[in-house]
Amino acid sequence: METARMPRLGGAITTLITPFRHGCLDRPALRALAEWQILSGVDGLTVCSTTGEGPTLSQQERAEAIDLVIRSAAGRVPVVAATGTNSTDSTIALTREAEVLGAAAALVTVPYYSKPGQQGIVHHFEQLAAASGLPVIIDHAPAQTANDLSTETLGRLATIPGIFGIRDATGDIARFVGLSAILRQRLRFFSGHDPSALAFTIAGGDGMISSGANVVPRLFISMQQAARAGNLSAARSLQDRLMPLISVLGPEGDPARIKHALRLVRGLKAELRLPLVAAEPEVCLAIGEALAPFLDESSTRMALSL
Repeated sequence: METARMPRLGGAITTLITPFRHGCLDRPALRALAEWQILSGVDGLTVCSTTGEGPTLSQQERAEAIDLVIRSAAGRVPVVAATGTNSTDSTIALTREAEVLGAAAALVTVPYYSKPGQQGIVHHFEQLAAASGLPVIIDHAPAQTANDLSTETLGRLATIPGIFGIRDATGDIARFVGLSAILRQRLRFFSGHDPSALAFTIAGGDGMISSGANVVPRLFISMQQAARAGNLSAARSLQDRLMPLISVLGPEGDPARIKHALRLVRGLKAELRLPLVAAEPEVCLAIGEALAPFLDESSTRMALSL
């Protein structure tokens, strides 16, 4: 059940890219991106995720990015900080820091690389919940972590105070639908897989934590709003318009592709940090073609941008 300490998160939440300039965090660009997203109507922002190249950020840069976005939001939308690592101690430290900075919740990955097993995953989140008062959204992305959550483990995680929700990047709608009613009432479920996000919401999900929403936030918001209002015809029409772009950006959002799209849409620099490199020329061409239907004929800016 939702308690007073739990944020009211739902709808379309953008997991922001992190702009860089000459190897450093581009603070004005991040502030401008957050403001554009908020004015476009997003329901929340996530910062320092894998879409935001969080693993390449120093601890100081992470704190600066979280603080900057929280200050930019100024209470207008909740800000979720991605704080998960494959170490319980460092995850606790980053989550505590995000709590002090004023984040509404923490997005915490299932531990990766070390593959701790189901029991280890449960203990990891038990320790985190005991050490921090920040509500936790578990980021379940087996394609990235090589570690899947069993239904039994989900049930155990749901009993831990402070575990607020699940971001499900599997794209497996049947699995979500098959969860018990009690589990679905206890936790909030967000899609982290843009191609199936509409189906996820129609099946009873609470919304999406989306990488593609960086590029055309209003359309992602409109799709979610139409679905939640029961206007499935409009929602599916919007999905049809978005699907070519979603397909070329990737289901969980490739930062290189999203940054190239944002260079076309907003004029942001597409600078990345190794080990990520710029998208291949043919991919860039495909992104331009996918964006073409949304371009204002009088300029190279998006017709729906602010």
